[in-house]
Amino acid sequence: MTIKVRQVSNVAVLDLHGPLKMGEPELVFREKVQELLEKGTKNLAINLAGVPEMDSSGIGALVRAYTSVKHAGGKCKFFAAPKRIKQTLRMVRLDTVLELADTEATALASL
Repeated sequence: MTIKVRQVSNVAVLDLHGPLKMGEPELVFREKVQELLEKGTKNLAINLAGVPEMDSSGIGALVRAYTSVKHAGGKCKFFAAPKRIKQTLRMVRLDTVLELADTEATALASL
């Protein structure tokens, strides 16, 4: 998993590339979110377009990121999830918990 971080006004946009699965990919994602929060970043927009697959650890990492940002007093949006990822999130009913947007513009507009 590679993560590119961009700053768009007061939002850190994380572009994820690669599967979000147990082991190093999930750890890299978790550490990046924690690092941003420790630096004082409050709002995150997480681009899932480059994530072809995700396992239960990846799902847990998304939930952890979302709750960590909320506890820090910020907002966290996920956007551009591929069809397979959307189906996975819908299957475990996280589409009603996590804040999902279709596009980056929509996600940023709501932050």
